[in-house]
Amino acid sequence: QGGNNAGHTVVVDSVEYDFHLLPSGIINPKVTAFIGNGVVIHLPGLFEEAEKNLKKGRGLEGWEKRLIISDRAHIVFDFHQAADGIQEQQRQEQAGKKRKTNKNLSEAILPSRFKVLANQYKAIYPTLEIDIEGELKKLKGCVERIKPMVRDGVYFMYEALHGPPKKILVEGANAALLDIDFGTYPFVTSSNCTVGGVCTGLGMPPQNVGEVYGVVKAYTTRVGIGAFPTEQNNEIGELLQTRGKEFGVTTGRKRRCGWLDLVLLRYAYMINGFTALALTKLDILDVFPEIKVGVAYKLDGEIIPHFPANQEVLNKVEVQYETLPGWDMDISNARTFDELPVNAQNYVRFIEMELGVPVKWIGVGKSRESMIQLF
Repeated sequence: QGGNNAGHTVVVDSVEYDFHLLPSGIINPKVTAFIGNGVVIHLPGLFEEAEKNLKKGRGLEGWEKRLIISDRAHIVFDFHQAADGIQEQQRQEQAGKKRKTNKNLSEAILPSRFKVLANQYKAIYPTLEIDIEGELKKLKGCVERIKPMVRDGVYFMYEALHGPPKKILVEGANAALLDIDFGTYPFVTSSNCTVGGVCTGLGMPPQNVGEVYGVVKAYTTRVGIGAFPTEQNNEIGELLQTRGKEFGVTTGRKRRCGWLDLVLLRYAYMINGFTALALTKLDILDVFPEIKVGVAYKLDGEIIPHFPANQEVLNKVEVQYETLPGWDMDISNARTFDELPVNAQNYVRFIEMELGVPVKWIGVGKSRESMIQLF
């Protein structure tokens, strides 16, 4: 779901890749990568991303032969992004603030359609400048390269599900709280980044969804403005930010950081029904003598059982914390659960107990080798 406004950093064999549109599985030569209909694709961006990552390591060689794109996926043009920039400017002038946005819309690349669409945009945004011929020329080269990758995505998925048994891993782009329907509206993206996106964004029937893995950091972060009850606007937040290298992969903006928010996690669990969790970046907490976990929200002194839909209410809640002892040692070399210090083990078990969801993986570093598997 989404588009190249989202970003993932993937580290394999000490090589750090930055992905925005390309599925992370593209670096495995045995994997067929598929971009579904729920993604908006900026064609020059796709090729730029591939070129950049090709320079980093050998993992991406031959990527064009391993990538399939749904013919129902949409295209985003430069002028959509420029128009979105103008809208954002207008919003900022009204609100005096910034937020992360998706710059998207869609049309097919037919010169006649493209010109009509571009002229419509120019009429709406008088300050918008569009080099129609220049952009069409640039897109023409992209079209030739992309054509062999485009297939009927629904039929492709149907065959994958009903042919010889295959392992199918679906990768979501954005966090659950950025979901357009269930996220912290209006600070959301334009698509469903909860588990429902598997059905809407890929055309996969619900009965085919098996395990659902929630990926969560050992603390909480947020890009841009919006309510953030467990935020630590202090030395703790700064330490999490610097130790965790918390910058947006796409925007480069510093992420806001705070203690783990279990109210938020419970809410994500309600919508997604996680069968297991991957708890990442546990090593970032190595230096804290004590670690707090947000376990409940109070509103006017009363504990509320749900996660508020309203931003104003969310801004008002008071967080109830449990304080756990830290482990105060480097855990980045641990490769089994037993190698973790007792307090780190207890932190993981506390999260499992509070949520009622088992932790299947624990991340203690950036590389794949730094992932402890529990079962």
